[in-house]
Amino acid sequence: MRPSRSFASDNNAGVHPGVLKFIAAVNQGHAVGYGDDAYTDRAVRQFKRHFGKDIEVFFVFNGTGANALGLRALTNSYHAIICAQAAHIYVDECGAPEKFTGCKLLPVRTENGKLTVEAVRAAYHGIGDQHHVQPRVISITQASEVGTVYRPEEIRSLAQFAHQHGMFLHADGARIANAAASLKQNLRAATSDLGIDVLSFGATKNGGLGADAVVFFDARLAADFRFYRKQGMQLASKMRFLSAQFAALFEGDLWLRNAQHANRMARLLEGKLRRNPNIKIVYPVEANGVFAQIPASAIAKLQKRYFFYLWDDEQSVVRWMCSWDTSEQDVEQFVNFVNQIVRA
Repeated sequence: MRPSRSFASDNNAGVHPGVLKFIAAVNQGHAVGYGDDAYTDRAVRQFKRHFGKDIEVFFVFNGTGANALGLRALTNSYHAIICAQAAHIYVDECGAPEKFTGCKLLPVRTENGKLTVEAVRAAYHGIGDQHHVQPRVISITQASEVGTVYRPEEIRSLAQFAHQHGMFLHADGARIANAAASLKQNLRAATSDLGIDVLSFGATKNGGLGADAVVFFDARLAADFRFYRKQGMQLASKMRFLSAQFAALFEGDLWLRNAQHANRMARLLEGKLRRNPNIKIVYPVEANGVFAQIPASAIAKLQKRYFFYLWDDEQSVVRWMCSWDTSEQDVEQFVNFVNQIVRA
């Protein structure tokens, strides 16, 4: 029998009871639809408290919608978006960013999953040449797809490069809570203070039921976003049930406590796995993911009991993610089973 919790993805975790409580609380009577309700107004005010009073924020159903439409607001179809080769927008969104922006994505090789100014500069060419797409956006993922976290100075440097060259910096923040918790930053310090222009803020991986937000740190960039959101089929009629999830996560800093816990479980998992000489941790564990190289023969045996993803088939690297509801006992049981299969 499989355990009730896996290490495949923080998407697989349940909904935090505090979030469900807020959803139930707004499920009273009727409320005006499409975001013109008191509950959504409350969530917007909480966003402004955390990110700054001059922001514009829009709620959507999922991260792909947030990314694709946030990028759409920054681009025309002849533009290009520079991103990491492993970026979610490049690998895992079924071409949605290209479809909704009409832009070409320019993937760049990275070390430890993070873009650098040097790598971006190499992709920044053809400026003014009518035969070439024009780089317009640098898109980073924070925390990155391999569980690493951009340092403040790394983001600031990318933002400076972008702005000096008439570009924007976009952040896929599906796990921005884990990154901020890792860096011991508040949300504003982790985003707008570093020069990020548009943020996809994820709730789903941090205890939400299913909701993301697009945050514009310059309100002028959001001028037409309400139309993009509608055309992109991301406008919720019963908006209060999306906005309630953010209200719950901001209440008492639940977003932070959930992220801190998931990160702590990942560090615990890493520490125990390092004792096995047949397991190699391949990326720094800085958020809530552990990427490990293990014998190829062990993968199928482990997956008979625990569901998880194979990250790199060629190198036999697997990804093990921790969530807000991962317990120390879960980690202990998982490591014991891994050690049974991956013997020294």
